[in-house]
Amino acid sequence: MISREPTLERLAQAQGLLLEPFGLAEATLTKALRTISAHRIDDADLYFQTTRHEGWSLEEGIVKSGSFSIDQGVGVRAVAGEKTAFAYSDDISEASLLDAARTVRTIAAAGQSVSVKVPGKGKVAGSRVLYAPTDPIGTLDSAQKVALLEKTEKLARSKDPRIVQVMAGLAAEFDVVMVARADGTRAADVRPLVRLSVTVIAEQTVNGVVRREVGSGGGGGRFGLGYFQDAQIEQYVDQAVNAALVNLESRPAPAGEMTVVLGPGWPGILLHEAIGHGLEGDFNRKGSSAFSGRIGKRVAAKGVTVLDDGTLPDRRGSLNVDDEGNATQRTVLIEDGILRGYIQDAMNARLMGVKPTGNGRRESYAHVPMPRMTNTYMLGGDKSKEEIVASIRRGLYATNFGGGQVDITSGKFVFSASEAFWVENGKIQYPVKGATLIGNGPDALTRVSMIGNDMQLDSGVGTCGKEGQSVPVGVGQPTLRIDGLTVGGTA
Repeated sequence: MISREPTLERLAQAQGLLLEPFGLAEATLTKALRTISAHRIDDADLYFQTTRHEGWSLEEGIVKSGSFSIDQGVGVRAVAGEKTAFAYSDDISEASLLDAARTVRTIAAAGQSVSVKVPGKGKVAGSRVLYAPTDPIGTLDSAQKVALLEKTEKLARSKDPRIVQVMAGLAAEFDVVMVARADGTRAADVRPLVRLSVTVIAEQTVNGVVRREVGSGGGGGRFGLGYFQDAQIEQYVDQAVNAALVNLESRPAPAGEMTVVLGPGWPGILLHEAIGHGLEGDFNRKGSSAFSGRIGKRVAAKGVTVLDDGTLPDRRGSLNVDDEGNATQRTVLIEDGILRGYIQDAMNARLMGVKPTGNGRRESYAHVPMPRMTNTYMLGGDKSKEEIVASIRRGLYATNFGGGQVDITSGKFVFSASEAFWVENGKIQYPVKGATLIGNGPDALTRVSMIGNDMQLDSGVGTCGKEGQSVPVGVGQPTLRIDGLTVGGTA
């Protein structure tokens, strides 16, 4: 049997799902792109997509809900200077495609914009092979999916008699996309995505007072549902149960300016929000980011190196190609404290005179692409977690986070810690509840004084929102000590 190169195989699979069933061919794509290019533009593309999604949820030992959906369509975009014209349709047909093309060509380019010649023959874009083109929905049958959730619930309840309620959820998505650009580039990706989540409620009564606390765990990535073997399920369950039981013993958090140590892995969400968004190209091109115009300058303490890497195999935030047909990259944003670059899509890269970094992402065919993070993380240092915690005289050790808010222009952030501990003289004293971290992203980077050797990525649960669009992402970091951070507490 002769197999095709993976990039060509994905393109053939996408054409078989997105073009051939609807009577579309390469000539149709070229006709649509030439229709758009009748006016002076800088760029244009067609984005075809079909997505199948399935979800199951279990509560009180019963499958409470199940869902299955199919969504497909095409987005048509023209770019002239800083202006974008966009139209989309959930009807994939030649008539709808050409109608959308005529709609977007109504923007007339001005100034530096030029006419784009649409080649008669396309070229296949380079891409990566980071995950198998698996349809995860079919990797287990319905009975097996229900059994997996039941196993998760049973295991959680067995961990401790104080666990009084368990909720488990399973989600699988099969996403196929194809991009046709005005320069003749053709690209496609076949994207599996799965996630298992578990939430528990622990309850105990002390001196007649009933206290309840919640803990959660879970993870996933770009593979089939067979990933969720017993050991993996137990890891997620332990994470959820331990969080709930720790919080049962928590006390009100102290407040004030203090040393804060962030644990490895998911606490990188603070890095993602407070710093990562500020390094996206659109904010910096417009001068609205706290990092604008600072390439080559020190923006963080020595030892701080931050990457955005869409090339990590099987990771939730990884892509073989981005949603503009560019191969994803490992982009160094901050190197040893020096700002080296920004996250770029095609339009902002062109306007800033740099190359795209493979970060053009969109929620679906009904949305325009913009520069978005993939997997954003900080590299490790040379200190052990124990050494860093032992260095705290009086301060907070935060190991997990809930929600937060960030102002891109000023860099100011507010984050709530869902699991944290009070530390005195290098010893963990007790868990605390209600701790809120308040600070400024660029300023916080300069206050990093110790970097752990335990860099971890999150378990595969992150979803990033920007301008109403949500996309899957990854975060990560080692244990970090940050000096002089403001903590809002309840004590």
